[in-house]
Formats: sequence, structure tokens, C-alpha cells
Amino acid sequence: MIETERLYIRPLPYAQLLKYSLADRSLEQELNVKALPAELSPDLKEALETSILTNVAGAGSDYLYFTLWNIVLKSRREMVGDLCLMGRPDAKGTIEIGYGIHEAFRGYGYMAEAIAGLIGWAAGRPEIRAICASTEKDNLASQKVLTNNGFLLQSASGALLNWRLELKSVASGPIKTSGPDPAVSGEL
Repeated sequence: MIETERLYIRPLPYAQLLKYSLADRSLEQELNVKALPAELSPDLKEALETSILTNVAGAGSDYLYFTLWNIVLKSRREMVGDLCLMGRPDAKGTIEIGYGIHEAFRGYGYMAEAIAGLIGWAAGRPEIRAICASTEKDNLASQKVLTNNGFLLQSASGALLNWRLELKSVASGPIKTSGPDPAVSGEL
């Protein structure tokens, strides 16, 4: 689990990820947090069904590289969004991330803070040397999340902009991290 000033960011093991995918509020009950403000988006639901659940089930202790990392606002004990890694680091030590925040929580800097926390976690893992991400060309808020965290624009491809952060240039911020064990227990 990663802890920042305002957030808990926890990787969901398979059993919790399955509850999340059901969108029946059972995960929120287990974690003792307020229910999500909306249903799963069609894109997230499809990703869960076609790849994320299968990848996490077969990843063993490497599930951190395939699962959703749930973002909880500490002060309200409410889920505000998610991060995910798109797999293990490649041969050059690069991981790709994706992220989303529920509409009601946009504009408060929560996602920028969550990405900063994830960067701090990644910087402490010697197998990770860089992080990349893509944004839609018209998604200025998502671009700002990345630029505020030191990502540099690398290229444009169709409707997407591709970003990269070299971790050797990153100083760890004010975060606390712990191993995957707290993610298995219910309470934050």
C-alpha cells in the first residue's frame, strides 16, 4: 500500500479485484469505505473482463504489475479513482500506467498526488527505470497530471500523446509505502 498526504493507494489482490468487477458494493464493505459514486465505465468493465482479471489470476506475487490500485481519500474514506500498471517492466525497465478518477473528485489534485505516490513506489524498485503513459490529445487535465509529475512528451500517435518519466531524475516525495500484505487485509 502507498500512503500520501491525503490518499491511500492499495493494489487489489484477485479476490478484491473480482469484487470490484462485480460492482455490487461488496469491495467497499470489505474495505470499510464509502461506495463508489458511479458504476464501472464500459471501458474499465471490458478491460477487467478481457485482461486484468485473467492477468492478475496468473501473476502470483507479481500481481502488482497487473491489478488495479484503488485510490481512497483518507478524510472521507471514499474511493476516488484507480491506477493500473499495464504489466511487468519491459527489457529496458519501463512500465506503462493508466489511471482514472471519478468525476465528482476531479479538479482537487488527487490524481496528481496518486501518480506522485506511484512514482515514489516505482523509484524504490530497481527493476523499474522509467514510466510511460498516454493521454488523449484533448484531455488537458490528464496531461497536466503528468507534466506536474515530471513526465515529458515523447510523441504523438493518432489521437494520443505519449509521455515518459525517467526515474533516475526523480526524488521520492512525502509518501509511505508498505508491502502487499496490507492490501489483503480488509481495513485500511
